[in-house]
Amino acid sequence: MEHDKRPWGEYWVLEDAPTHKVKRILVYPGGRLSYQYHHQRAEVWTMVSGVGRITLDGEIKDYAAGETAIIPLGAKHRIENPFTAPLVFIEVQHGTYFGEDDIVRIEDDYQRA
Repeated sequence: MEHDKRPWGEYWVLEDAPTHKVKRILVYPGGRLSYQYHHQRAEVWTMVSGVGRITLDGEIKDYAAGETAIIPLGAKHRIENPFTAPLVFIEVQHGTYFGEDDIVRIEDDYQRA
């Protein structure tokens, strides 16, 4: 199983198929992913534990366990965990390409390109 650590947390790839990719993502308290978009994939995020604060095209909303956010192709998005409990969510990617190089970062706390 593919596993990667990032400054904001870590993720595990649960399934990687030609039509989709599924990840389990852990965001540490105080962590947040870059504000980004993708050219070749859309995503669906389902919260498993904790609360995720999601920015989607400038709109900010908190999502609790059991709630799902739809991230359309090309939509600018970010998830963060400003709370004290770890955040775990499942990300299902669908589209034509699922490589990590299809991330266009608009803002990033960790100065990644």
